[in-house]
Amino acid sequence: MAESKVKQRYAVIGAGWAGCAAAMELARAGHAVTVFEAARTLGGRARRVERENTVLDNGQHILLGAYTETLRLIKLAGQDPAELILTLPLQMRYPAGPDGMDFIAPRLPAPLHLAWALLRAKGLQRADKLSLMRFSTAMRWMGWQLYNDCTVSELLQRFDQTDRLNRLMWHPLCLAALNTPPERASARVFLNVLRDSLGARRRRASDMLIPKADLSSLLPDAAARYVEGHGGAVRTGAKIAALQALPDGRWQLDDADIFDGVIVATSSVQAASLLQGVHDARLDEAVNRMQAFTPEAISTCYLQYDAAVRLDLPFYALVDAPARQHWGQFVFDRGQLDASQAGLLAVVISASGPAAEQGHGPLAQAIAAQLAQVLQRADLAQPVWTQLITEKRATFACTPDLARPGNASGVPGLLLAGDYTANDDRTLDYPATIEAAVRSGVAAARAVATGKGPK
Repeated sequence: MAESKVKQRYAVIGAGWAGCAAAMELARAGHAVTVFEAARTLGGRARRVERENTVLDNGQHILLGAYTETLRLIKLAGQDPAELILTLPLQMRYPAGPDGMDFIAPRLPAPLHLAWALLRAKGLQRADKLSLMRFSTAMRWMGWQLYNDCTVSELLQRFDQTDRLNRLMWHPLCLAALNTPPERASARVFLNVLRDSLGARRRRASDMLIPKADLSSLLPDAAARYVEGHGGAVRTGAKIAALQALPDGRWQLDDADIFDGVIVATSSVQAASLLQGVHDARLDEAVNRMQAFTPEAISTCYLQYDAAVRLDLPFYALVDAPARQHWGQFVFDRGQLDASQAGLLAVVISASGPAAEQGHGPLAQAIAAQLAQVLQRADLAQPVWTQLITEKRATFACTPDLARPGNASGVPGLLLAGDYTANDDRTLDYPATIEAAVRSGVAAARAVATGKGPK
């Protein structure tokens, strides 16, 4: 965004990743920005929490090299991604055994890195490899686009993907990216993610990035410093209850602060509630779309062991088998990311509604037993302590042809930002990820500052 000649006052409601991105972009353009965050900790649904006298994240995240806007803003905020993020080549590596596979891409130019990884992959039969090659070739020929959306399961069946490949590659990738089971997930959105990572011209786009620092430190805290350093303000513990459009086109917040424009960057549930209070029929479509979302949960189970406990890899994929009480889908060795967290493992369960119903104690016990069995380490069955964190509304169910609101609310000067918004070009739509939130925040800031959108 070019430097603005006219300095205007903008409010950003919500200091999650979308709100932080919007605030930084407005501040960079020379505008006066005030961020209002109801919580005391910045980051929204990707933030740090403190449990058992340990700083954790409310969910273990993994980013992709394709998250270009997220990486750009981390650098803009004065952060060094190399110090804060562990960068690994694309991989799906399971613990040794007949039920898994070992797929890791070498650092070769794209797409040679994927071809070599497939050639050397262990645990996949010839039929599995040929199936993956046919799928990748077909998707490249199609430009990674679907004009008629369907479920991921239907797409995989259409291109004759093998059961083993589905179980070990496509299904876990779909759950990790869309937080929606393949039988309900949008194939179009799934392909958007695959296009920007597996199908990208740059090998680095497929890299897997694991934060070493807590999520609030990675960007939100630095974003607040950036905004304040550019003359803005960040108010925590400041819940906005009402918005009012003034006759002169400006906006009033809670009968006090007046701004030239407002970006609502809260969750879709909170945004819908706030917009309903504006009493403007032009907002009805956006509100209706937000209220139609179905929430999906993500659970992260932290297990603390003796500091000497260490996995052979920074993370493993796990085969989830609920019928056997194997709920975990990925396990991360936090000690390899942060030396102060030696012996701490984080197990992620996407689309975790059924798992969370087991209750904290039984679920944590089942996960510890799963780790002990699949990693063949009896010591993992008895952690010192466990902490289960479930974000019940971590994302929305990313289903086929889902109607999502755009950044434009329908009312001038009032923009929406969040991982739930849609892009004008559906081929750019992402699932509810950190990158989707950041992209939305940047787009909202540019739209409100340039006066684009509905008149």
